Amino acid sequence: MSGARAVPAAPGVRPPAWVRRAWLALYLGALVLSGVRPADTFTWALEVAPAGIALVVLVATFRRFPLTPLVYGLILIHALVLMVGGHYTYAEVPLFDDLAALLGRARNDYDKVGHFAQGFVPVMVARELVIRLGVIRGPRWRSFFLLCFALAVSAAYELLEWGVAEATGEAADAFLGTQGYVWDTQSDMLMALVGAGVALLTLARLHDRQLRRFLGRVAG
Repeated sequence: MSGARAVPAAPGVRPPAWVRRAWLALYLGALVLSGVRPADTFTWALEVAPAGIALVVLVATFRRFPLTPLVYGLILIHALVLMVGGHYTYAEVPLFDDLAALLGRARNDYDKVGHFAQGFVPVMVARELVIRLGVIRGPRWRSFFLLCFALAVSAAYELLEWGVAEATGEAADAFLGTQGYVWDTQSDMLMALVGAGVALLTLARLHDRQLRRFLGRVAG
């Protein structure tokens, strides 16, 4: 462990203005479309809230702590996943209804895509913060911590769903999206853990290369 000293980005490495505008335009366009006649307005608000919070945080920290292009791109993809799920509800995304019919399944599995992304994207955000803040230097312990972090985020979200369901009753049924599957909570957490593991295995080298260009060094 080491002191949590932020590593600043090198001068001139922020994404070009046109990239930032395109990112924001795609985000806002998808947000507006997702909010047009959603299947359930209450569910839409709950599902897109994390994307809204992320945008506020990214705007507030962009000048003093910009992230790598990879991480910004992943956050945008995750936001789009949330918006699609918010518009249709996770149990009723049409493409996954068609896939369920094709595969002879009764369940719409878009929620598993959402929970995979819930591990895949946050673990890379956390990886960047852990490296740049010098929280854990050893790559093995860092990967172990990041997997634990991803699982903790997923568990916290399941607890949030439980709390919302207890507070609002039937109004939260679409938000829970269990579709009658008794092991839905556990499988959601497993998908997040799998997503985090896949992200670390497939993106770590690319992320390290971007960090080297972005910061001039990568913690070992």
